Amino acid sequence: MSAFNFLEIRDVSKSYTVESDQNFQALSNVSFDVKEGEFVSIVGPSGCGKSTLLRLIAGLDNDYQGEILLQNKRISGTSLSRGIVFQDHRLLPWLTLKENISIALLNTQGTAQEKAKVVKEHIELVGLNGFENSYPHQLSGGMAQRAAIARALAHSPSILLLDEPLGALDAITRIRLQEELQRIWRYEGVSMILVTHDVEEAIFLSNKIIVMNTKPGRIVCEIDVDLSKPRDRTNADFGVIKRKIFEAMNDNAVCETADNYSI
Repeated sequence: MSAFNFLEIRDVSKSYTVESDQNFQALSNVSFDVKEGEFVSIVGPSGCGKSTLLRLIAGLDNDYQGEILLQNKRISGTSLSRGIVFQDHRLLPWLTLKENISIALLNTQGTAQEKAKVVKEHIELVGLNGFENSYPHQLSGGMAQRAAIARALAHSPSILLLDEPLGALDAITRIRLQEELQRIWRYEGVSMILVTHDVEEAIFLSNKIIVMNTKPGRIVCEIDVDLSKPRDRTNADFGVIKRKIFEAMNDNAVCETADNYSI
């Protein structure tokens, strides 16, 4: 398998019927690739179709035009090959942290001992040792999101989809979790696609940023982020990329998909 065709989104369009039988174009001819092990962020204003696109990649909605291929196979329905983390951690309140992660392994092969080892390893991965028997209401927001990430990674997906997973956190916790997410990505080596409204977050984490705009939801720019890590938010090149992203989201932007930026 080539790293260049790991995930392929080809001319994807999606529309909804809204009030008075009007047709709303959520996505129009969206195309881009994700390499194996790459961290890609999707940014853009509300209503540009970021989360809609992520749902299509997850297989939660199969009613669209175009093609979405993972490892050269068209995505159809949900699969353990794709993990997903939402803004709401969605932990089951009546289960402990350990039990919440364990449910991700219900439909996987392995003995009880092997699954217990996987759960233990992923609790350690997200830094929640000592909280194995805690319930969700006993965890902070950041801890609960770490648990959700551990649950999504426990069954070893080939790609992890992140839909504003840090959006509900306070600023300090969010920055800390961004650093944790980067550490986890490096350790796991899994491809990640992050939907976020936070442009700095996208620059801090990503190899590539897909910039979208509205009416209809479409890609207006792809930006390759070639900054050394760990990344410095006060660095001049960091600021240059941030400015280009905001410029691309303007209604009169001239940046188009074919005009990729590499800093």
